[in-house]
Amino acid sequence: MPSFDVVSEVDKHALTNAVDQASKVITSRYDFKGVDAKFDRKEYEITVTADTEYQLDAMLDALRTALPKNGIGVSCLEIKKIQTAGKQVKRDIVVRTGVETELAKKIVKMTKDQKLKVQAAIQGDQVRITGKKRDDLQECIAMLRAAEFEMPLQYINFRD
Repeated sequence: MPSFDVVSEVDKHALTNAVDQASKVITSRYDFKGVDAKFDRKEYEITVTADTEYQLDAMLDALRTALPKNGIGVSCLEIKKIQTAGKQVKRDIVVRTGVETELAKKIVKMTKDQKLKVQAAIQGDQVRITGKKRDDLQECIAMLRAAEFEMPLQYINFRD
């Protein structure tokens, strides 16, 4: 029976490239000369450290422009509050991965409401959609791509 999976994944290598590109942009800017501003990445967490909140915002903008160039949706970022640490300020940014339960339920409900001849099942942090015909699955993918979600979605493992 044909099926595909709806997931929300971020490639670690692409994320590393985006952080490195944003870091290069920051080091080459005139207003960051002599400033201790840096990006630290651990798995899917990025810590941005600078001297002022203005510089944090500029660094966040540089990151937001570097992410789409590397194929990562900006909507997967969860930006935490600014923290003060001595003379510096820092902000944690979490890159969300996986389809959360609420979003998975929304996807399942949307496929049922469209009355497509497919079945959607939540499997951990992904949604598996199965159907009898390949055309029904392609129609379901088109419907999901047209919908607006708070996370970037990918459609993988399309099997006949």
